[in-house]
Amino acid sequence: MNRGRLSGIILMVIGFGVAALSGLWLAVQARGDNLSAGGALLGALIVFVPVALLLGFGIYLYTQGGQEIEEESTMRMQRDLLDILKSRGQVRTEEMAIELGVPMNMVQDLVHQLVGLQVFSGYVNWKEGMLYSEDASKLRELDRCKHCGGEIELVGKGVVLCPFCGTEYFLT
Repeated sequence: MNRGRLSGIILMVIGFGVAALSGLWLAVQARGDNLSAGGALLGALIVFVPVALLLGFGIYLYTQGGQEIEEESTMRMQRDLLDILKSRGQVRTEEMAIELGVPMNMVQDLVHQLVGLQVFSGYVNWKEGMLYSEDASKLRELDRCKHCGGEIELVGKGVVLCPFCGTEYFLT
């Protein structure tokens, strides 16, 4: 468990503890005629502010910690995808999904994220389900598709597409 989530849980437990102890104390005092109903209500309102702050900040830290865990998981999968692809040179997308433990569409999302981060250099044939790692300098010199020989065209910043077989080339 990461620190943000743990801190959030601790703050929420403290908040509930303060609320319970304060409520119990106010109830005992009001029942024993040491405190009027108006005094008990004022005491409850005074206790409400720190309890609300503790609970609110605890919930915030808990949810932020969950987002950090998700981001770390995505970064780890991106790193693993790059490591596997660079070490093997080419990998089937099904194999990559199995090794990463994610669905096929997540592999495609991870590849596009890596392209956006400008750390993936290679090309992908989604129809055949193959990922290829290649030096970006070699890809910049391409004018024909390595897969089918068709003329390739620029479709976006750093992305070249073969309109014939659908192979995408990512230039970083």
